[in-house]
Amino acid sequence: MSNADQIADWNGPLGQRWAALQREIEGIVRPFGLAALARAAPQAGERVVDIGCGCGDTSIALAQRVGASGRVLGVDVSRPMLDVARAAGGPSWLTYREADAAEAELPPDTDVLFSRFGVMFFDQPVPALRHLRGALRRGGRFVFACWRAPRDNHWAMTPVGAARQALGVTPAPADPHAPGPFAFADGERVRGLLADAGFEAIGLERCDAPVLLGASARAAAENSVRVGPTSRFVREQGAEHLPLIVDAIEAVLAPLAAPDGSVSLIGSTWIVAAHNP
Repeated sequence: MSNADQIADWNGPLGQRWAALQREIEGIVRPFGLAALARAAPQAGERVVDIGCGCGDTSIALAQRVGASGRVLGVDVSRPMLDVARAAGGPSWLTYREADAAEAELPPDTDVLFSRFGVMFFDQPVPALRHLRGALRRGGRFVFACWRAPRDNHWAMTPVGAARQALGVTPAPADPHAPGPFAFADGERVRGLLADAGFEAIGLERCDAPVLLGASARAAAENSVRVGPTSRFVREQGAEHLPLIVDAIEAVLAPLAAPDGSVSLIGSTWIVAAHNP
């Protein structure tokens, strides 16, 4: 099993950029992480593994909930993001490990496997999920947040649509199941993957929330080219197109601004829960 391409990306410019933009990205994903935390309901004394912990925000939140009698291990392949996590500190019962959770040895008899947008990047999802289940105690629970379909995530697709139109680019058809942010968008596929990996009591709940893109249409446009699909589009097309792209996105977002000028668009996720029989 190999996630080599993803590991390379998250240890290169992509991981460095996410580490540098931690606060901005946290502002986008925070409401969905809170929904997943509420569903996981970690209890005092529980042992938790945070898969794809990134810069550590969810790991710290989990550690606060399990308390000194519990344990939290944050696992991620990205050294730049783990550097941010470790620099932020945390309680003594929170530790981090640079590793690929799809194949790394994990603490046995774990009570909760948790992930906020960290499980959609596996090259071979069923073997990876089966490996993760092997770390859970009997009756242990697995809870994660993953993005639903791109069409339901206006915060991501409205800006990139404006950018594509500005440059006259029509995207080539893509494999919707390829490792990436939207790989788990199909809820029935997710159920099947988890079932094939041996999980039971599988449930998916839709969670929609507004994503604040910026305090003004201009700020929202500038933020959009730094994170999400639009940032990838800019890298693919070349930074020389950036001024045209930002202007085009601002023009599309301006009519969507709230009375105070801020721009928020809907984000849509699945909160997925399953148990180890």
